[in-house]
Formats: sequence, structure tokens, C-alpha cells
Amino acid sequence: MSMVINKQLPLPVLLKEEYPLPPWAAQAKVRRDEEIRKIFTGESDKFIVLIGPCSADNEDAVCDYVSRLAKLGEQLSQRLMLIPRIYTNKPRTTGEGYKGMLHQPEPDKAPDLLAGITAIRKMHIRAIVETGLTAADEMLYPENRSYLDDLLSYEAVGARSVEDQQHRLTASSLDIPVGMKNPTSGDFSVMLNSVTAAQHPHNFIYRGNDVTTSGNPLAHVILRGGVDKYGACMPNYHYEDLVRLLEMYEKRPLENPAAIIDVNHSNSNKQHKEQIRIVSEVLHSRNYNPKLKKLIKGVMVESYLEEGCQTIGGEHIYGKSITDPCLGWEDTQRLLYKIAENC
Repeated sequence: MSMVINKQLPLPVLLKEEYPLPPWAAQAKVRRDEEIRKIFTGESDKFIVLIGPCSADNEDAVCDYVSRLAKLGEQLSQRLMLIPRIYTNKPRTTGEGYKGMLHQPEPDKAPDLLAGITAIRKMHIRAIVETGLTAADEMLYPENRSYLDDLLSYEAVGARSVEDQQHRLTASSLDIPVGMKNPTSGDFSVMLNSVTAAQHPHNFIYRGNDVTTSGNPLAHVILRGGVDKYGACMPNYHYEDLVRLLEMYEKRPLENPAAIIDVNHSNSNKQHKEQIRIVSEVLHSRNYNPKLKKLIKGVMVESYLEEGCQTIGGEHIYGKSITDPCLGWEDTQRLLYKIAENC
């Protein structure tokens, strides 16, 4: 095989022992997980906002952002459940480019996976300890999530992974909400098939073990837009799209029907300022139709300390995305207040 083993990585249990979550923080996570669960089961009518940088590229900037978010969340806690995006794995369509802190804890240096798994665990722990907020991350590599599974309150399966069997089966083992994005084609059936698989028990191989899962009743969909055969973006956040999703959900015997609307990616054509307008349209649709109000549990927004994005290398601007462009902090504050008023 044309493969070279660079080094043996530690088992997740050993990394957790070396970098443990303090007991008081673990209890805080239990309480927060329960509050989030109640939103997806319909026991709470709070509105979820999954928000943060496109990629978590710098521990200080990310924790600074989450600290600001936590202070804002205290003011809006009657209406909103804020879940910071701390995304440490980045899918690359062609396999080229920055793959996230897991691969490159220092973005302008060579990959170092041992340093990476340590860095992402330490960053997630620091964010929880400093702010009390547990975060969301993307399940890009199903086996790698074991390094963070005691820290996360939400996971997303991306558009390029949602048809993969290992992702679906692993999602069936989670005891936290997992959002299954529509594939890049925009196909709703594929996305709902993935939710169906995640909600059922399975027997498979995971990290060299024969495992059986119980199914995840909190598995749900994320609409992120699609791309047609000509490469043009096809948004799916409009009222007609949401009604179609509702009708398709009603034909399936799924538990806790729920949807999160990703207002960036192919829904905004990566025009970051469009996220503000799209959130307003989603809230309007939700308030117009009582069934949609029950189905649409929240939105996903990309924002950071500074607006826009920058390239890796050269003069680095603190708190500015090195991948997709994001809203800046001032727009983020205004948007969150607006969501709280209108959700």
C-alpha cells in the first residue's frame, strides 16, 4: 500500500485522562444538553442559534468570540439557545487547502495530527470552562469524534458526508442532537433517509470494535441549499421549500421532526451579509405558518470577531476567518437581538 504510518495516536480515553473536563463543567454540560434536548422534543419553545466562525483557527480568538457570545446569551436566554460553532474539521471538495485545526493547529505550518487532536480538545475545554457554553462541531471523520464526545452538545453531518454509511451509523450512537445536511445536490430524500438511518439502531465496526447502537431520536435535518448541474446555487430556505420539507416529514414515521436552516453556504452563495436577510425571511415564514413554527427549531450562522475573510499567511488579522467570509461582531449582535424579538 502507498501509505506510511507517521506515528501512533493516543486512544481517546488516554487523551481524555490527560486533558479532562472539570467535574463542575461536566455537570454544566449535562444541564445544557437537557435544555437543548427539550427544544428538539418540543418541551421548550426557545429558538436555537448555532453561530460562530466558519473554522476555529485560533484558540484565543475563538474563546474571545465565545466569551462575548456568552454575555449576550445571558441577556437573550428567555428566547434563545445560543450554541457556538467551534468547527475544528473542514471538508475540502478537492482535498486541497486548510483542513481545520485538527490537521493544522497552526494554519501556516505543516499538518500535525497529534498536536491537532490535543489542540482541539484543549480549545473546547477552555471555551466551556471560561463561558459555560458547550459547542457544536462537524462530524467530518466519525472515528475522530471520540476525542471530543464528552464535550459537544451538537454535531452536524455535512453535505458531502450525509450519504456515507459510517456517518449515518455513527450518528445513531449519539446522545445529543445531530443535524444531517442536505447533500450538495439539494436532494431532500437523501437527507431524510440519513435521518431515518440515524434514528434507528445498528450493529457495525467502530474503532476496531463490534458495536450496537440504540438510535438517536434527536437526529434531524439541516437545509443548506444545493448546487445544480451547472454549478449554480439553489437556495432551499424559501417558504415553498419549508412547506415541502414539512410535507415530506409528515409522510415518514420519524421522531421529533425538526429542521435547522443554515443561512450561509449555498443558501447565501457564500455572500455573508445575505445571512441577515435570509434569517429574517425564515423567521417570517415560521411565524406565518404554525406548523413551520413547530418544525423550524433554529438557524445556523457564520460569524466571527471581524467581518469577511483573509488568506493564510502574511499579516494576520485577529478574529477574521481564514476560510469562508463571516459576519462581524457588530452585525452579529444586532442580528441576535432581532432574532430574539421575532422568533
